[in-house]
Amino acid sequence: MDFAPSDRVTELIDRLNAFLDEHVYPVEMETLHALDTEVGPGVPYPKILVELRERAKAEGLWNLFLADEHGAGLTNWEYGMLCEVMGRSMVSPFVFNCSAPDTGNIEILIDHGTDEQKAQWLEPLLEGTIRSCFSMTEPETSGSDPTGLAGRAELDESTGEWVINAHKWFTSGAVGASVAIAMLVTDPDAAPHKRASMILVPTDAPGFNLVRPISVMGHDGGPGHCEIRYEDCRVPQANLLGQRGAGFKVAQDRLGPGRIHHCMRAIGAAERALEMMCKRANTRVAFGSPIGEKQFVQDFIATSRIEIDSARWLVLNAAWQMDTYGKREARQAISLTKVSAANMVMDVLDRAIQVHGSLGMTDDTPLSGLWRHLRMLRLADGPDEVHKMVIATRELNKWRADDAAPQNGKPEPAAAGRPA
Repeated sequence: MDFAPSDRVTELIDRLNAFLDEHVYPVEMETLHALDTEVGPGVPYPKILVELRERAKAEGLWNLFLADEHGAGLTNWEYGMLCEVMGRSMVSPFVFNCSAPDTGNIEILIDHGTDEQKAQWLEPLLEGTIRSCFSMTEPETSGSDPTGLAGRAELDESTGEWVINAHKWFTSGAVGASVAIAMLVTDPDAAPHKRASMILVPTDAPGFNLVRPISVMGHDGGPGHCEIRYEDCRVPQANLLGQRGAGFKVAQDRLGPGRIHHCMRAIGAAERALEMMCKRANTRVAFGSPIGEKQFVQDFIATSRIEIDSARWLVLNAAWQMDTYGKREARQAISLTKVSAANMVMDVLDRAIQVHGSLGMTDDTPLSGLWRHLRMLRLADGPDEVHKMVIATRELNKWRADDAAPQNGKPEPAAAGRPA
């Protein structure tokens, strides 16, 4: 495999970096504040972000995550390189219409949506005039085991409507969104992975009640991670997304690529943190010399460089496997990536904060905000512990069929007096 970027990818990386330098970084903190204070019902994006988005669209830096005619036509590993650039700022994915959960929701609408659903929801999402949210996790059931989902959608044959009753939380992006994609139990007596379906729910539907944006580590502004109560919420039968009972399949179609995107953005955040760490170490003087000359700071920097590069190649390899063999065949590599990148970025950010001293704890630099924002990555799209469990299970299964499997992974020579 060769991960050298093509001329086109190199050009896109250069254009993204130039756009960030000229237009995003100078207003980064202002834009984050506007996201927190201006987004609300009917307002998907603040004014300053709308202007940045229009500029990005005009420059052709739009919907870069899509591999079809709607986007840049890149492979997963090629787009991963662009994700790394966009991950350097929490603002960037919004600017280029590449933010979660819209990216995943767009992908499953393209793959599973009807013509009517695409006209109503997909086209505005591609144009960037609306936002969407994804409504799956529930406070009363384990998010790491979605076979236990309790939220129900029952089909009322007399009206041709789904009647939804569910309690959801961490519905990401619900504030200012126009539509939710909700994962709900439609066939409670079916096999565990065939009980649930995906249903499109307009956020202005009667019975869709946004209870609150949940405060996450002291932050509850912007699009939010929201608690939702669906109370006899009715939507047309035609709002079923994909086949009835195929909710898990649809979810996996969005989670595989989404994990790659998250992980590569985490690498971009870690790269920015390392840059800031090095600049601080070169210029901050303590005890008579720059702190970069202190061995413990050099250890921070060297360890961070090793961990970032290791995680990057792991993620690119997982993306390459998805492109070459398919999402299912790449699932072990994706799990490895998810655990590695999520932990790496927290460690690098923590070191960068430490090198910045008390300044690193403030919001005068991007570090503390990135730390708060990315801590969720160790839980979102599957917690570390579940990914480690499935990684180990797959490794064990390689040898389970052979009770005599040698520990070195190679056939043992026949012992004396024993047939080979």
